[in-house]
Amino acid sequence: MLDANLTQQLKAYLVNIREPIELVASLGTDAKSRELGELLDEIAALSDKIAVVQADDARTPSFLIRRIGTDIGVRFAGIPMGHEFTSLVLALLQVGGHPSKAAQDLIEQIRSLDGDFAFETYFSLSCQNCPDVVQALNLMAVLNPRVSNVSIDGSLFKDEVEARKVMAVPTVYLNGEVFGQGRMELEQIVAKIDSGASARAADKIRTKDPFDVLVVGGGPAGAAAAVYAARKGIRTGIAAERFGGQVLDTMAIENFISVPHTEGPKLAAHLEQHVKEYDVDVMNLQRADKLIPAAQPGGLHEVRLENGASLKARTVILSTGARWRQMNVPGEDAYKNKGVAYCPHCDGPLFKGKRVAVIGGGNSGVEAAIDLAGIVAHVTLIEFDSDLRADAVLQRKLASLPNVQIITSALTTEVKGDGEKVVGLAYKDRNHDTRHEIALEGIFVQIGLVPNTEWLKGAVALTPRGEIEIDHRGETSQPGIFAAGDATTVPYKQIVIAMGEGSKAALSAFDYMIRLAPVDTAQAA
Repeated sequence: MLDANLTQQLKAYLVNIREPIELVASLGTDAKSRELGELLDEIAALSDKIAVVQADDARTPSFLIRRIGTDIGVRFAGIPMGHEFTSLVLALLQVGGHPSKAAQDLIEQIRSLDGDFAFETYFSLSCQNCPDVVQALNLMAVLNPRVSNVSIDGSLFKDEVEARKVMAVPTVYLNGEVFGQGRMELEQIVAKIDSGASARAADKIRTKDPFDVLVVGGGPAGAAAAVYAARKGIRTGIAAERFGGQVLDTMAIENFISVPHTEGPKLAAHLEQHVKEYDVDVMNLQRADKLIPAAQPGGLHEVRLENGASLKARTVILSTGARWRQMNVPGEDAYKNKGVAYCPHCDGPLFKGKRVAVIGGGNSGVEAAIDLAGIVAHVTLIEFDSDLRADAVLQRKLASLPNVQIITSALTTEVKGDGEKVVGLAYKDRNHDTRHEIALEGIFVQIGLVPNTEWLKGAVALTPRGEIEIDHRGETSQPGIFAAGDATTVPYKQIVIAMGEGSKAALSAFDYMIRLAPVDTAQAA
């Protein structure tokens, strides 16, 4: 199961185990059980603090990683390779007593959680969002004996997935009820079950002094802006709903100059690490609700947060990014995560052997159709325009696939469902004004982005598409308020461009401040 290189890396990690652990295996006679047994034996051979024992569990194949003589442990149902191999390594180390790098106040918050929390997490090995959820819940189970987590490979336990109607990963159950779907950070999960967390965060924010630069948004543009502002030695804060932004949902990144290949979650982690190397007040899980520009130049701008707290600053940099655009047709919202999906890498394996559609003929849509064609029974790609807009090389690849149908000049009009899941899709032929239906089980929407700027209406000038209007310096229609990244009018929504724009906005904000006449901010606010 492990090649020589992976074996050497794992052996180097396992020296950090402090307490002896055992791998309690529940195996059958099937091929996957044999693979798992082989993997566990290989792991145990790398450390004298690891033993393999046998036991029976309701899910086979599965195994429990348990600290010997305690109830501390986490369980994997399946074989955690692919994206989940890192989750396996961390679980081995943390159950074995190696300390977590999570913030100490967050660790204490987890330890003090009052209640019994039994989590079940469904993942797929190709999902880049799943490991963060698996690792967060595993850490919680290690830190608090009243928390447990079982991580389940959905493609291996199909009957269970179908019985629970799991059609998106990660899907998390808590005490038998759906707790959440999609990417969740450790802080988000803890805040969701700790009822007083939001109020405590709001109280803490209310005590903060005004910032010189307040960055709103934690994607590439926001991270770059925070670094450039902090390097000027000025008081810098960053408020983000989730640090990393849309990058967290990006699979492969191959056009970030000087880095031939990386993945979104890895890049997002590096962004956050870089920001935290400077004196930046990072306020995560904070959703901005309203922007109130200063009454006069040099005064304090105010950003009101959804939790009721407010932040004030001499300058503000808006870098709230964008999100996947929806079709906005009947049935889309009702069947979201019940057949309507937006991440083919994450959710594609759940549709193995089924019929799906991809909406959108740009690069994202065609790439999704190509990837899905290798998993599902059939892919129908639906494009509104008369021709696909993807790069020629992608179109040629798509045309070569035998289980793909391409329909152009088509307007999707409705998502069909049976009350529990997607069963089809309706579209209109724009050339002949005829209506058609396709029977299928999944719909992957890939039609571009919409800026996260609804909360800014009336505060700064926006285009009819909702993009923030900026000049060549990144300044908005309001003096002292700047913007950068995918939420703005800058063309070509790319990571490297967003970083450059964030840096420029921070330099412009600094230049704006040093040219201001001194103002009594207490009165100018």
